Amino acid sequence: MSQNGYTKTQLALIKAIKMLCRPLIRLLIEKGISFTQFRDLIKALYVEVADEHFALDQKKPSDSRIFVLTGVHRKDIKRIRQQSEQEEQAISSSASLTGEIVARWSSMPQYLDKAGKPRSLLRSDKENISGFDQLVSSVNKDVRPKVILDEWLRLNIVHIRDDYIVLNQSAFVSNKEFNEMAYYLGHNMHDHMASCVNNILEEDRPMLERSVYYSDLSKDSVTKLRTMASEKGNELLQYLNKQAIVFYDADKDKADANQRIRLGVYWYQTQLNDNGEAK
Repeated sequence: MSQNGYTKTQLALIKAIKMLCRPLIRLLIEKGISFTQFRDLIKALYVEVADEHFALDQKKPSDSRIFVLTGVHRKDIKRIRQQSEQEEQAISSSASLTGEIVARWSSMPQYLDKAGKPRSLLRSDKENISGFDQLVSSVNKDVRPKVILDEWLRLNIVHIRDDYIVLNQSAFVSNKEFNEMAYYLGHNMHDHMASCVNNILEEDRPMLERSVYYSDLSKDSVTKLRTMASEKGNELLQYLNKQAIVFYDADKDKADANQRIRLGVYWYQTQLNDNGEAK
């Protein structure tokens, strides 16, 4: 055994975990989430993940088995497992619905202008031209389009110009409302992390997880590269979105339509420290 009882494999993993957790810990401190709160959260997650992924003979693991797997005290395991599952926060469905509507607005031919950009929409269809109400109803018929419009106006996702509803450019990236951003932080980072974990644990079934890294670049060069990445990344996402909408409409009622995907594009830049390493 090595330092602190870790194996060499565990030490390599611990080093990676420390790196990936640093920006998360910064965010938690900034938003007032204490170590005690985070500790209790992680304890519950250890139990939940062990309960979900480490069954034997298709039977849920016992409290004793979870104790062996996680080191969490049996008393805590029993309390955590007995807690009723909390209903998913309303923001989850709200953010997901927003994403679906924006995705259709920016990809379906009936909502695009001649340049292939999301066109301005009237509230209702006119002369066989689909309007905002039809767009919302194509995603969810249980929510009144006016409710969505009022909320989007509040969040600055859209604005009104000459009786037309115009999609703001900021809607293509993310909503500035913190709850919306937190929602996408969890879902985007979960899937990115899950892809990486899959590639470690399932060597025969690797998923796409690639990046380009360079250091010792000037600020001017980084600015140019950032512009290129933004343009090409957006082209890729828009292209895939248009294809996925077609597949979704064709597949959604099929018995085997039980798969989901997420492709993300990210960019990060920072100064090197005195040792020539990223801060």
